[in-house]
Amino acid sequence: MITIACIIAGVAVSCALLLTLYRLAVGPDAVDRVIALDTLVVNTIALIVLVGIVYGSAISFEAALLFAMVGFVTTVSFCKYLLRGNVIE
Repeated sequence: MITIACIIAGVAVSCALLLTLYRLAVGPDAVDRVIALDTLVVNTIALIVLVGIVYGSAISFEAALLFAMVGFVTTVSFCKYLLRGNVIE
């Protein structure tokens, strides 16, 4: 049962990744691209967690946590750059 649920969730997350990549490439504004990049990070974290569930690997969850922290810092940096023009004051 868990295998079928993981397959369905994997397909849904993969579709979300493709749609987010489209928004990242075509986004009408830089702000839309930053939001798409943040959404892409969240979808990638979901995919890493799904792979960890399928393979029963605990290291995948640690990798997902590290990726979440790096993604958060990246999003904050991009937003700060768009608002002020520099990241470090």
